[in-house]
Amino acid sequence: MMKRITSFVAALVALSLIGAGMGQNFELQLGHGAMDSHPSHFGALRVAELVAERSDGRLSIDVFPNRQLGEERELVEGLQLGTVDIAVVSTGPLGGFVPRINVVDLPFLFRDAEHAYAVFDGPIGDDLLADFDDVGIKGAAFWENGWRHLTSKRRVVEPGDLTGVKIRTMENEVHMDAFSALGAGPVPMVWGEVYTSLQQGVIDAQENPITVIYTNALWEVQDYVHLTGHVYGPHLVLISQQTLARLPEDLQEILVDTVREVSHYQRQRAAELEAEMSVLLEEEGMEIVEVDTEPFRDATAEVLERYSGRFGEGLIESIQAVGRD
Repeated sequence: MMKRITSFVAALVALSLIGAGMGQNFELQLGHGAMDSHPSHFGALRVAELVAERSDGRLSIDVFPNRQLGEERELVEGLQLGTVDIAVVSTGPLGGFVPRINVVDLPFLFRDAEHAYAVFDGPIGDDLLADFDDVGIKGAAFWENGWRHLTSKRRVVEPGDLTGVKIRTMENEVHMDAFSALGAGPVPMVWGEVYTSLQQGVIDAQENPITVIYTNALWEVQDYVHLTGHVYGPHLVLISQQTLARLPEDLQEILVDTVREVSHYQRQRAAELEAEMSVLLEEEGMEIVEVDTEPFRDATAEVLERYSGRFGEGLIESIQAVGRD
């Protein structure tokens, strides 16, 4: 009889704890480094809207753009510590936490956006996101930052035009090696220092998607956008495992599923904004230069070969093979 009473009491306690979680409201913070006109900001707002609706107000998300919660590396460290709940970050600092993720930064790895989406939304993308489990972070989804293009104060039409050019790169070994192969002098730098460094001549050039170039008014310090499309840049949506652990299971599911679902909306907004902002950049006086990318591909081919074994046997070949069947 005593065993039955003990089991009954334990069940009541468990149910009361679940009920407490079910009735509790949770408020999370989402930080990212982009401006509030960037597609990832619109994606974050969409997640906040849908999560509040689907949880009947039990889960709310406050969105903090433009590095308000810190630079990207600080955001990732905050996820590990539990001081940041959700972050949307580029791959720039992530190799220091999850080395394999930098495979996506290899130059000219993806043929087009459809190829990139097929990789990120398929088994390879799921496998890369799972790597974050080992560092206290939930890899939730791949969003879009865009194709990275070169900006400078002088025209660049072939790799030789980059000889000696001081170009800002993310703190990313793969990007640095790619621009070294092109003859440039890569300068790793956090984003918050880039505009002033271009203005003062500390660096000559930088590379980023159209949406980043426009939303940060780089037309004021650069003259040309060269459509090199040398790297497809995803944004990763990452969630602190500590945050997930304090959410009831149903709210965990709502949050992760919503982030993944919003990927499609966010990518569509990215495409729309890139088209609009390309026109706006020209109106601001920047010249957009079509570039024959074949010489750039040839010059950076050695980088893919050099890293062929770094990211695991056959991973690069598996990515390249997606969609070719």
